[in-house]
Amino acid sequence: MTSCLLLGNCQSRTQPEIYKIGFSQCTGGDEWRKTMLNDMKRELTFHPNYTLLYEDAGNSTARQISQVQSLVDQGIDLLIISPNETTPFTKVIEAVFKKGIPVILLDRKIKTESYNAYIGGDNVEIGRLAGTFIGNYLKGRGRVVEVWGLPSSSPAQERHRGFREELRKFPNIRVVKELNGQWERDTVRHVVASELKALKEADVLFAHNDVMALGASEVWKQNGLQHQLDFVGIDALPGPNAGMQAITNGVLRASFLYPTGGEEAIETATRVLEGKSVKREQILNSIQVDASNIRALKAQSDKLLAQQVDIERQSQRIDKLTETYTSQKNTLYFTLASLLVVILLGGWALYLFRSKQVAYRTLENQNGEIRKQKDKIEAVSQQARLATEEKLRFYSYISHEFNTPLSLILTPTEDLLSKRTVSTHELKSNLTLIQKNAYRLLRLIDQMLDLRKTDAGKQQLHTAEQDLIAFIDDIVQDFKRKAEKKRIDLQFIPAKPTLPVWFDSEKLDKVIVNLLSNAFKYTPKGGLIHVRLDVVNQQVRIQVQDNGEGMTPDEQAHAFDLFFSGTRPFNLSKGLGLALSMEFIQLHQGEINVLSEKDKGTTFTILLPLGNAHLSPEEMSGSVARNPLNPSSPVSQRLLADLDEDENEAIAPGNLSAGQSGTLLVVEDNDDLRTFLAARLDHEFDIVSENTGESGWERALEIIPDLIISDIMLPGMDGLQLTQRVKADLRTSHIPVLLLTAQGQIEQRIEGTRAGADAYITKPFNTAYLLEVIRTTLANREKWQRRYASDFLAQSAGGNRQDKKFLNELTGLIEQGLTDATFGVERLSRDMGLSRVQLYRKVQALLDMNVIDYIAEIRLKKARRLLSESTKSMAEIAYETGFSSPAYFTTFFKQHTQKTPSEYRKSPTGV
Repeated sequence: MTSCLLLGNCQSRTQPEIYKIGFSQCTGGDEWRKTMLNDMKRELTFHPNYTLLYEDAGNSTARQISQVQSLVDQGIDLLIISPNETTPFTKVIEAVFKKGIPVILLDRKIKTESYNAYIGGDNVEIGRLAGTFIGNYLKGRGRVVEVWGLPSSSPAQERHRGFREELRKFPNIRVVKELNGQWERDTVRHVVASELKALKEADVLFAHNDVMALGASEVWKQNGLQHQLDFVGIDALPGPNAGMQAITNGVLRASFLYPTGGEEAIETATRVLEGKSVKREQILNSIQVDASNIRALKAQSDKLLAQQVDIERQSQRIDKLTETYTSQKNTLYFTLASLLVVILLGGWALYLFRSKQVAYRTLENQNGEIRKQKDKIEAVSQQARLATEEKLRFYSYISHEFNTPLSLILTPTEDLLSKRTVSTHELKSNLTLIQKNAYRLLRLIDQMLDLRKTDAGKQQLHTAEQDLIAFIDDIVQDFKRKAEKKRIDLQFIPAKPTLPVWFDSEKLDKVIVNLLSNAFKYTPKGGLIHVRLDVVNQQVRIQVQDNGEGMTPDEQAHAFDLFFSGTRPFNLSKGLGLALSMEFIQLHQGEINVLSEKDKGTTFTILLPLGNAHLSPEEMSGSVARNPLNPSSPVSQRLLADLDEDENEAIAPGNLSAGQSGTLLVVEDNDDLRTFLAARLDHEFDIVSENTGESGWERALEIIPDLIISDIMLPGMDGLQLTQRVKADLRTSHIPVLLLTAQGQIEQRIEGTRAGADAYITKPFNTAYLLEVIRTTLANREKWQRRYASDFLAQSAGGNRQDKKFLNELTGLIEQGLTDATFGVERLSRDMGLSRVQLYRKVQALLDMNVIDYIAEIRLKKARRLLSESTKSMAEIAYETGFSSPAYFTTFFKQHTQKTPSEYRKSPTGV
C-alpha cells in the first residue's frame, strides 16, 4: 500500500516545457503601448508554462539594439519586437533569426524576410480611412496640417502614404504643413507651439496617433485661439485618458481603431514554439470612430474592460486555489504515507514502551532524587553565599566598633605615660574612661561568644524555678540612678506580687538589661520607661515600653536582624544585643516582638510559657552561679550597660583664653571620645564640640573655627560630606579639616583627600601625634596668611581656589568704594553677603589682619602709586583715595610711612 501511495505521489504527468519569450518594445510611454503590454500579459495567463521577458527602449534605437542582444544572451526561445526604426534593425533581426530564434514583428516592419510572422494593422488602409473622413468632413475644400510619427518608422510612412493617396481625390484640400511629432505628446507640444501660425490657417489637424492629436489640442487651448480647428487621430483606445474618451468629450473629431495585436502576438508565439503553423502576415482590421458610433463602441469597450478586470481577478483566484489544491494534495499524500509509517512505528514503540516501562520508572525516581539533591545544594550554596556576605559585614562592623573603645583605652594610657606628673583628678578621670571602655570591649566580646555558641548550637538553658517578679524588680532597681540622672519616669508594674517561673537567670538578665539599655538610649530626658508583667493564656507577658523616638516601619521589620541599624549609624552592641535576645527567648520556647511608631515610642513584648513541660531534664539542671567580676554575670551586665550608656554633657563654646592659640571644632558622635578630645586639647585651644555633621556645619558657620576635627562615620551627614561642604563654601573654605576615623585603608584615605581633607588620622591614634598635626597645620596656615597679606591679592602659586576668589572679590569691592569717604566695614560685609563677624573672622584667618587695617593698606597703596606716577594735587589724591580732607590724609599718611605726602613725592625712590 505504501509503495502504491509513494508511486502515485512521485509518478506525475510529464511536466510541460518552460519557454522564455522576449519582448522588445520601441517605447512603452504612451497608452497604446501600455495597452499592448497589458494584452500580452493577459493572454499569457492562459499559458502558465510561458515567461515574458520585457524591455522598453524609450524611443532609443541604440538602446533597443542593446536590449535585443541582452534578451538573446538570457536564452530566449522566441523574440517579439516592435522596432523603433526600419533600416537599423534589419541586420540585428537577421542575426537573431540566423541563430534559430523565431522572430515575430509587431506593429512595425523591417526591410528583410528574416521573420516568422508580422502582426499589425494595415497602416496604409488606416491612412486612407483618415483621408476619406477628412475629405468628406471638409466637403472637398479646406486646409490640413499633418503631424507625423517617427519618419523612419514603417507605420508613419504607410499612414502618410495612404492619407495622401486618398486626399488626391479632393483637389481643393491642401496640406499646408507637415510636422514631426515622433509619436510623443511632449514633442508635439513643442513643435505645435512653434508653428501656431500654420495651425491658424488650417481647418483640420491630422496626427498619426491620438496621443499627438491630444497634445496639439492642449497647446491650442492654452494659447486661447478662437479659430475653429478640428483634431483627428489614430488608435481609438478605450480608457479614461485615451482616444474614445477624447471623442466623447469632443476634444477629437474622429479616430481610427488600430488594434494593439498583443493578444495575437502571444497566441502566434505559442503556436510557433509548439511547432504549429501560423499566418506569416496577420493584418488587424480597423474602423472609423466618431460621434456617430462612439457611444456604442465606448459602452462595449467599458464592458469589455470590466469583464477583463473580472477575468484577471478570477484568474488570480484560480491560481491561488490551484496552489492551495496542490499543497493540500501533497500534504494528503505525505500524511497518508506518514500515517502508515506512524502505525508501524507506533506498534514498535508500544512494544519498546512496555519492555522499558520499569526502566523509565526507575530513571524517573533517580531523576527525582537528583533534583532534590540539586535543590538542596543550591539552597546550601545560597546560604553559604549569604553567610559569607554576613561575615564580611561582620568584620567591617567589628573593626569600626573595636577601634573606638581601643582608642579611648590606648590614647589616655599613652597620655598618662608621657607626663611626669599627673593630678589626682586627671588620673581618676582617665582611669575611669579606660575602665569604662575596657568593660565595653568585654561586653562586645561576651556577646560575640554568645553568638558563636548560638550559631554552633551549643547554647543550653540552665533553668530553675524562681520568682520572676523579684528578679525583674532587682534589674529595674539597678537602673534607678540612671533614670534619676536623666529625669526619666522608670517604673516596674507587675500584675501579681509573686510569680514562680522556670527560666535561665543569666540569659533572661541579658535580655532585660539589653531592652532597658536600648530604651534609655532612645528616650529623651523627662520621658518614661515602664516595665509591665502579667499572665495571658498560660504565658508570662513582659513589656518594656518607652516614649522615645521610635522606629520607622523598615527598622521595626528588621529590629532583630543581625547588624541591621536602619537610618541610624551601626552599633555593634545593639546589633548583637537584640539578635541574641531573640535567640535566648526562643531557647525558652518563648516569643519576642516589637511594636513601634516613629516619634511615639517603642514597646518590646516577651512571652514565656508557664510550667516546665516544655523543658528537657538537662535544661532543668538549675542556674549556674556566676562570678560578679565575670563579664557574663548579671551584675557585670548591668554595670556594663550603665557604663556604656553614661551620658556626657557636650562642651559649650567658650572664649579664647590667654595662652590658647585658636578655636577647634570637634565633630564626633562617640560621647567618650568627644569628651576626651575636648579635655586633652582644652589646655592649648578653645574647644567647641558637636555630635552630628549637621550641627557641626551650623556651628562652623557660627564661629568660623581655626581648624575642624571630624570623624567620618557620623549620623546623617558624614565626615566626608561635611568636609566637602566646608571646602566649597566661601565663608569656610580656608578652614583646615582633619579626618579622624577607624577606616585606614588606602581607598578611604584617597576618598578623604578628594573631599578636601588636610590630614587623615586613623584610630587608635597617639595624642602627641594629633597635637603635632594640629600645630603644624595651624602654623602652615599662619605662613599662608602672611603670604597673602604681602600683596593683598590672591596671586600666590599655592592656596585654596575659593580663598583666592574671596580675596579677589573683597579687594575689588574695596577699590570700587575707595573714593567714598563713608565706605566702611558695614557696607563691605553687606556687599560680600556675609555678617560683620563672619567677614572679620574670614579676613583675619586669611591675612592675619582685621578688615579696617586691610582697607587702610589699600588706601595707602593707591596713594603711593598716585604720588609716584601722577602730578595730581594733594587734595585730589586725598579725595580720590577716600579721605574726608587733605589734612586728615596728610596726618594718616605720615603716621603709616613716617613721611608727609610731599616728602614722599620728592623722594628719589618714592620710599
